[in-house]
Amino acid sequence: MLRLAVLVSGGGTNLQALLDQMDEGRLPGVSIEVVISSNHRAYALQRASAHNIPNVVIKKKDYDTLQQFDEAFYGLLNGYQVDLIVLAGFLLILPLNIVRHYKNRIINVHPALIPAFCGTGFYGLKVHEAALSRGVKLTGATVHFVDEGTDTGPIILQKAVAVKSEDTPETLQKRVMEEAEWEILPEAVRLISENRIRVEGNSVIIM
Repeated sequence: MLRLAVLVSGGGTNLQALLDQMDEGRLPGVSIEVVISSNHRAYALQRASAHNIPNVVIKKKDYDTLQQFDEAFYGLLNGYQVDLIVLAGFLLILPLNIVRHYKNRIINVHPALIPAFCGTGFYGLKVHEAALSRGVKLTGATVHFVDEGTDTGPIILQKAVAVKSEDTPETLQKRVMEEAEWEILPEAVRLISENRIRVEGNSVIIM
C-alpha cells in the first residue's frame, strides 16, 4: 500500500482527480492517509471529509517562530507515516527538514512545461498570465519530484496543451487542469505505487 499525504491550499481539484481515480479502481494499492491544508477555508477540506479522510490545517501565523512551525509540520507528517507527499496546489514552501527527510518522496504538479514559467513567483493564474504574455503556442503541466530548489526537481511526467488565440488566463488555467494536471498527477502516483520510477541524478527513469 502506498500511503499519501495530500497538501492543498485551495479548491482541491487535483485532490479530486486522485479521489475519482481511486473510486474508479484505477489506483489500486493507494490510500490517502491525510489531507493537510494551509488554509482553513480551502474547499479541498470538504472533499476530504466527504471521503472520510482525516484533514488538518496548519498555518504559519499560529506559531511564534518559523522554527516552531517547521517542527510542528514535520511532526504532523511523520505522525501519519506516509510514503509519498503530494503537493496539489499547496502554496507554502515546504520546510527544508521535510524536503530532506522525504527526499524523492514528494511530488508536485506545476501548471506549465518546466523549465518554462516556473520558479519563484510562478503559481496559479500568474503562470498562465505569463504564458499568454509571452505568446507561446503550447503550454501544459509537469509533475516533478520536489528538491531544495523551486520547481527544480527531477521531472516525472509532462503533458502539452495548446494555447488558443481567444484564451484568457482563466480559460487557459481550466484547460490545463482538465487536459493535463488531472491526468498526469494520478498517473505519476500510479507509476510510483507500481515501483516503476527510478531517480538517477536529476532525471527520472520510467520502467
